[in-house]
Order: sequence, then structure tokens, then C-alpha cells
Amino acid sequence: MFYKVLCNIQYLNSKCKCLCDERRAFLPAIISGFILNWLKTKPATALKTALFHSLTRRLTTLTAAALLLLLTAPQLAWAQTSAKEDSLYIREHYTKIERQIPMRDGVKLFTSIYLPKDVSKSKTYPILLNRTPYSVAPYGEDLYKTSLGPSMLFAREGYIIVYQDVRGKLMSEGDFEAYRPFIPAKKAKTDIDESSDTYDTIEWLIKNIEGNNGKVGTWGISAPGYYATMTAVDAHPALKIASPQAPVTDWFMGDDRHHNGAFFLMGTFAFLSSYGAPRPVPTPKASPQYSAYGTPDSYEFYKKMGPLKNFNEQIFKGQNRIWNQMMEHETYNDFWKARTPVPHLKNIKPAVMVVGGWFDQEDLYGPLKTWQAVSSQNPQTANWLIMGPWIHGGWARGTGESLGNIRFGAKTSAFYQKEIELPVFNHYLKDQPDPNLPKAYIFETGANEWRKYDQWPPKNTVEKKLYLHPDGTLSFSPTMTTMQVGAKPSFHQYLSDPDKPVPYTSEVRIIRGADFMYEDQRFAASRPDVLVYESEVLKEDVTISGNVFADLFVSTTGTDADFVVKLIDVYPGDAPNDSPVNPNMKMGGFQLLVRGEVMRSKFRKSFSKPEPMTPGKIENVKFDMQDAAHRFKKGHKIMVQVQSSWFPLVDRNPQKFVNIYKAAASDFQKATHRVYLSGQASSYVGVRVIE
Repeated sequence: MFYKVLCNIQYLNSKCKCLCDERRAFLPAIISGFILNWLKTKPATALKTALFHSLTRRLTTLTAAALLLLLTAPQLAWAQTSAKEDSLYIREHYTKIERQIPMRDGVKLFTSIYLPKDVSKSKTYPILLNRTPYSVAPYGEDLYKTSLGPSMLFAREGYIIVYQDVRGKLMSEGDFEAYRPFIPAKKAKTDIDESSDTYDTIEWLIKNIEGNNGKVGTWGISAPGYYATMTAVDAHPALKIASPQAPVTDWFMGDDRHHNGAFFLMGTFAFLSSYGAPRPVPTPKASPQYSAYGTPDSYEFYKKMGPLKNFNEQIFKGQNRIWNQMMEHETYNDFWKARTPVPHLKNIKPAVMVVGGWFDQEDLYGPLKTWQAVSSQNPQTANWLIMGPWIHGGWARGTGESLGNIRFGAKTSAFYQKEIELPVFNHYLKDQPDPNLPKAYIFETGANEWRKYDQWPPKNTVEKKLYLHPDGTLSFSPTMTTMQVGAKPSFHQYLSDPDKPVPYTSEVRIIRGADFMYEDQRFAASRPDVLVYESEVLKEDVTISGNVFADLFVSTTGTDADFVVKLIDVYPGDAPNDSPVNPNMKMGGFQLLVRGEVMRSKFRKSFSKPEPMTPGKIENVKFDMQDAAHRFKKGHKIMVQVQSSWFPLVDRNPQKFVNIYKAAASDFQKATHRVYLSGQASSYVGVRVIE
């Protein structure tokens, strides 16, 4: 019971989107306080006594946070008051109606519509549409959302705001398909996809909702971001602007479920336990996520679970269709290729504003690749990329002033909502002045400044290589040795043991969270199976803007291996202790993760046709680490860490060339990996540096 309570606390903490991240950090302390009071009530029992002492010990680490909570209580009270005011405003100014909108094949999609109360034939408003697989709740025309639109600025500005359960989810009819393949040439009414469902929805809204001005905008975050992307494909003529925000774009290459072919175990299991559960008939209640972990420690739980096949045998029992799809499609085959919208982002007519966060724990790949595809395939289309210092969806909640121990010096989320998002929607849907946004509006972390660029990456960048050196240093100069005939190249090696994988975080937690994206990496740097390379103290600022990639030369005693590369900003020893969440946090020597990524080496030549590694043979493993915009300040150092596990964020590689989704415990083996550092086998991390 105790463990279940803590698991639920962590889950609640991760889901409380109404609070900014530093406020959410205190929820375990608050809730645990209530639990402690209950445990002290009569009648006393041996179980209650044991739980009381156990929880008391576990709460000792929250003392500083609890103290800080007292100091920030006025701000928390303000946030609660503001939420109440928003809820009251919605009820006073909007009327909610619910409709089942018919699609061309006869399936009806449940839709909640919030109408300004003064809407009429003489006073019209544009429509904002959000299509979601996560529920349009609350259900019932007398039950209202407590916030409307991309932000409450839209509700106060005046819009007809529409939410729709996508096909096969919650109260909508039909069968759900995660990232339903697009059908370019539809020949019958039964040829449906998310583009056609959107088209039919907009057509119905324009014809049936009185007081609309004939213009529609769409937006969505995460999976709803994907649905926003698909609204722009074969778009309805009334659609004037679409805003995919952290859009899921490719579940194999870099969003959510896989990165470079490596399976993101922890987030996928927890998410799909609900998202992939059967829904035989329409229902207002989503399936609950798995909660019977039996421990607050994800490292312990996932190690005990063993190989991936055990999850179906022990938990899902073959009933989770989307999990089954993960297990059945090990390579980048037609199944995955059919589900990415990128090839179909052609002839895009509405304006497109793509939004993402540099610390997005789920979908950093999506916004970058979506914007790139729209830009390259539709040069005539108005298209903007907005990247800020946010976790997944952070621009839509909280202030964006900080993440964990890192300050950004401004209320970045509020700035985005007021100065970027609302003006561009108002321009396209209400004919208000053009905000004249730059092509790329980029927040540069480290410098904590917004940058305006007419392209991305910026024109004034050059590709440079951060070389890993035999003495453990890191620099933009290669190792000054050559590969002579018969000469052995320099290398570093480490033993990778699947039974002792490198943890992805220093925290004890059962729900993945986002903290690992900006967490101090010193916990990993001290492990013998993590290679560390560090530059000299920087004598001047180094600013990177654009793609980051790893180019490694490696060998292994096994036949497969994962390689995780982290690019890190090392703070000077005298860095001020200015953490916004923990006044006792020593920031001197802090190792801020700027970018981290994993590569499953059997996909080094092709994601569709994996190949085994040859034991002892030097192989080139090159992979995309996504983009970054960061300033390494004078006095800081640049660090690169290399490891072969990131557990349980990423599943363990058996280090044997097998289908990992069907691997047995006996397939997992220790292996020694080498990273080569000289001559033609000089490993490096590529970055684009502003000059």
C-alpha cells in the first residue's frame, strides 16, 4: 500500500499541468503531509506505525523543498485564484454544446463546442479546433473546462473553441489507429484518415455553427500536435493556420517510443498501458495506467521484469494492441514509414507555426522534422519554428522562468503566449496586424536570450567537430596522430553489463518525468562504464545553433551494442548557488545536459536492414542527436559522456544480434566496448557554431 501511494503521488506530480514545474516538485511533500496525519490518527496499528516511520525517513530529503514552499505560498495561492477566475470567466462568457459530427463513412465523432455568448449573425468569431485522443472532458453540456484554447488569452479574445475526441477514442465512434496512415488518393467513402476526418469536421462546423466567420485555426500538443499536422494535409479551404506543437512525427526515428531504433521502455510501458488498452464501445472514462509496480524505484521494477517479452506474458497478456505493434515491428519497415506525415507535407496551403521545447522529454524530434519538411517542400507557405526552454508542453503552462535548478531569466511561456502565439492566430483568423515573426524564433539557453533568424540553422554557423582525445580531453582539434600501417589506434574501453545498466537519473522514481533532461550528470560521470571527455576552461563563449550529431568509431566483443552520447555544459566551481527550487544546491561544477541521444548500432547502416557487429572490428556509428541552441559561457567547460545503457529510459541491449523484442534472458551478455580516438578512427561530436 505504501509503495502504491508513493507511485500515485509521483504520477499526480507528473500530471499536474496547471502548476509550473518548480511548484509541482512540492506536491509529494504536500500529499505526504496528509498521509502522515492519517497515519497518526487512531486506531493505531502495527502497519500504520511501520508506514509512519518509513514515510518519515523518506520525507527527510524534502525539508528544503517544504521550506521553499512556505516562501512561495503566495504565488501558489495566486495561481489557484487565477484558475478560479478563468473558470468563472468561461462560464460567464461561453455556452457549451456537444455534438456527434458525422464523417463521410458514417462514423460520428464526439465534439465539444464552446460558443461565445454574444455570438450572432452580426457578431462572428473564428473557430479554433483541437483534435485529441486524450479526451475532451468534462463530458456534459453543464460541465465546463477550466481553461480554453491554446491559452486563456484566446478565450478572453473571443473564439469559438472546439475539442474533438478522435476516431475510436473515448466518446467517438469507430476504431482507433495510432497515427493512422494517410491515403493520398481516396477512391471511396471508406478511405478515411485523420486528414479526411478533419476536413469533414471543419465542413460541418462551418455549415452548422452559427456566428462563425468562415475561418478556422488548429492547434495541439504531442499527439494532438500530430493531429494538427494532419489538418494541414489536403486542408479544408477554411483552414487558415495550423500549429503543430511538439507533434509526434515518427515513433521509430525519434519521438516517444523509439530513438534511432532504440526502444524507450519506461515511458512507453506506462503510457501504452492506458493508451493501448482495448476500448470496445464509446466511454467517457479512459483506461487507467498500470500502477501495480510494487516499488517506487523504476530501476528495480524494470530490471526484475527482465526481457521485453515478459511484459506481454506477465501484464498485457496480448490484449494491448499498440504494445503488440511495438513488439512486432523491430525495424523501420513499411508499418512505421506509413505512419509519419513527413512525406505528405506537400502543397500545404494554410500557414504553419511549429512549436517545440529544447528540454522536451518526449517529442523534440517532431517539431524540428515537421518544420524542416514544411519549409523544404513548401517554400511558398508561411511557416515558423518556435523553440523555447521548455519541457513537453511547457509553453502552455506555468511561466517558463526555470526548470529544476536552471533559471532562464524571463517568463518565457508568458512571452510566447502573448507576443507570438496569440498575435499570429489573430492575424490569420481575425485580420489583425501581422506580427512579422522571424522564420525561426529561437531561445538560446545558456545566454537566456531570444534570437530571431531568417532560417534554421542560422546562416552564420559553421560545422565544427568536438574531438574525443586519449587523455580524456575534448577540443575542436583532432588528435595529432596518424593511422600508420601496423600501428594500433588509441582507444578507451569499458565493460557494459546488462545486469548493471547505467541509470538515466539519480532520482528514485517510478514515473519517467522530465527532470532527466536538465539534470546534473555528475552521478553518471563517476561510473566506470561511462567515458568522460572534458574541454579546458573556455576563454570565450562558444555558441551552438543547429544540428548536433555523434560520429563514433567503435568496436565490441559482442554483436550488437547501444551507444549513448551526452553533450554537457560544466559550470565553473564558483558558480552561484542560485537554484530556484533548492537553496542548498551547490551549482559549482554542475553538469547540465544540453543534448543526449542513443543509437542502436545494428542500425548503423540502415534502420530497415540491421546488421550484426563483427566482434573486434572497428565500425563507424554515426547518428543524429537533434538540434540545440546553447551558449557555453566563458569560464565554463564542454563535456561529452559516452555510455552503452540509459536505463530504464531505454531498454537494455542484449549485446547480441537478436530480435530484442523476442529475446530471452539467456541472450543478454556482458561485452567490452571500445571507442577509438585517433587518426582515421577519431570519434567526435559534430555541432554548428555561430561565428
